[in-house]
Amino acid sequence: MRGQVTRVVELPTVTRLGHPWDGRTGAEVSGSLPERVQIERPGPTGLARVPRVAVVLAAGRSQRLAEVTGGGSKALIRVGGLSLVERAVRSLLAAGIEYVMVVVGYHAGPVAAVVNRIAPGRVQAVFAETWELGNGVSLSAAEPHVAEEDLFVLVTTDHLFGDGALAPLFGAERPGVLVDHAPDPEAWHEGTRVRLHEEQAVAFSKDFGDPSIDCGAFLLPVEVFGAQRRAAEHGDASLAGAVTELARTRPLEAVPLPDDAWWQDVDTPEDLRRAARRLRGSLAKPTDGPVSRYLNRPLSTRLSMGLAHLPLHPDVVSLVAFLVALAGAWALGVGWGIAGALLVHASSVLDGVDGEIARLRLRARARGALLDGVVDRLGDAAIIAALALWSIDTGTDASTATILAVAATTGAMLSMATKDRIAALGMAPPPERWIGWLMGGRDARLFIVAVCALFGEPTLALVVIAVTSALSLGARLLLAGAGIEGWWTGPNGGERLP
Repeated sequence: MRGQVTRVVELPTVTRLGHPWDGRTGAEVSGSLPERVQIERPGPTGLARVPRVAVVLAAGRSQRLAEVTGGGSKALIRVGGLSLVERAVRSLLAAGIEYVMVVVGYHAGPVAAVVNRIAPGRVQAVFAETWELGNGVSLSAAEPHVAEEDLFVLVTTDHLFGDGALAPLFGAERPGVLVDHAPDPEAWHEGTRVRLHEEQAVAFSKDFGDPSIDCGAFLLPVEVFGAQRRAAEHGDASLAGAVTELARTRPLEAVPLPDDAWWQDVDTPEDLRRAARRLRGSLAKPTDGPVSRYLNRPLSTRLSMGLAHLPLHPDVVSLVAFLVALAGAWALGVGWGIAGALLVHASSVLDGVDGEIARLRLRARARGALLDGVVDRLGDAAIIAALALWSIDTGTDASTATILAVAATTGAMLSMATKDRIAALGMAPPPERWIGWLMGGRDARLFIVAVCALFGEPTLALVVIAVTSALSLGARLLLAGAGIEGWWTGPNGGERLP
């Protein structure tokens, strides 16, 4: 195993005829990448290395989305709280790409303004002078910026990818294209078909009848620019023409889309609605318990999709959920069962919104997860204490209520603490989705509180929480490290998204 390798790289300035360019006015703009950047990169470790540079094509105009764009650039359409171009760039950065060049053309000024704010020093807009001729010509604008790369990633801004969809392509380590071998009929009708020979892509065209289509993601060598020029000389200025010409001398590996991953090309308003549905569906977690999966997520994900467009920080949502939990605890403490039930369940739904918004915006942070965990535990303690007070008011012996409250609190805290500890120790996770049916998770715990509160049974709530938490704790301790997560949830930990 090698140590870390320090690379000093030259980063070119975005130029038009030698000067930074603003596509709206033709004026010079500032904010180009620094000319020299020193980067720490890990050496080979036996794992596939993520390519260093990516190019995002965002130069085209989509007339079929005119009713949505109002004549503006498709790249600026927002879905799930981010514009398409920002989602594409942030997805690449999150995957480990160091630098992203975004090729702009139509409405270049507004698109570049968004791009250059994403991650100054790592993301840069590049103007394609003759973008109208085709997306292959737009690609050529990136040539000076990737000329020293062995391979670079190429994606188009109007393609959305679910978690893990691009990972196999990044790990290919030789020229490749992400291929969907089983596209749905709508995607096949609109997509660029791929002609395959011995698991290699040898040609691309919308006129083929082949069943596979490309997903708009490539791992390309710099030879593609020469191929693009040759294809343009023969009258084909498209990206498909460029990669087909490249494949004549250097076939591309056909990297299959993972079975549990999804992608979506956005060309029409219906595509945009489908992309929003896929994003919302991706917010569910494979480890969700039954209450989260079937009751909370259908509500929280819809709420998150609406709130993601607002300038609302996920930490604010965490604090709001905590305050609602405290309000529910107060209502339970004074014996207002129905109000307490509604508030406790509302806090349970809101508890999922903060993380969902963070994932939608591709800005999940460890600090936010820490805050969420702390306020969740405080909220749980307040709710259980309130149940004990209500139980005593209904005639339960104070000592009995206190013992039940301590047992419920201890079981709830330890059940979650062991889950976090298992992850921190790197142990094989137990089958959390199965353990969820023991109703010891926070979603189930708050649901139990809500149901018992509706029927005026605080003591029963304490008993059930103590028992289910203990059962979950025992199951997690017994199964931790057994390596049977895949047995329950499948090799990828979840179901294929819709």
